[in-house]
Amino acid sequence: MSPIESPELTGTVHQVSISKGGVPKLAVAGASVNLLGIEGDGHFHPQFHGGPQKALLLISMEDLQTLQAEGFPVFPGALGENLTISGIDFRKLRTGQRFVVGDAAIELTTLREPCSALDEYNQPGGPRLQKRLYDAAAKAGDPASPVWAMGGFYASVVQRGLIHTGVTIALADQAV
Repeated sequence: MSPIESPELTGTVHQVSISKGGVPKLAVAGASVNLLGIEGDGHFHPQFHGGPQKALLLISMEDLQTLQAEGFPVFPGALGENLTISGIDFRKLRTGQRFVVGDAAIELTTLREPCSALDEYNQPGGPRLQKRLYDAAAKAGDPASPVWAMGGFYASVVQRGLIHTGVTIALADQAV
């Protein structure tokens, strides 16, 4: 699978992250990905997270920076993502798009609906992070939502391979 020319859908892996389960996930230099995700990554609630359709979670570095500027104490890996991506406009992401990342290939499957595991990042007496990341329009599948994919996008792995910090992630096939 080869990337296609699409500057707004080409970026860089800012961080690769794993954990034994839960958040935050911690940085690793790189890892092998298979059909169930990154080797060494775990999930506390496998009935909701992980599996072939939710093998990887991608989050935008630019969205994390926006949240930081709003006072949320987030950082790469904080939201439970496996891949923190810089340079891609996440509002342009759609289910079915395939990306080449490192020497692996992934397919976007579904938006991530933020859960109570992110409560630790809520501002005391202030807004809830989950409401900032996901709204009724995003839940209804409307990509016109201003927070579309801000909570992340799950992906399946269609080609195993190695992914490490600094590799390019680029669109290979447009959504069907």
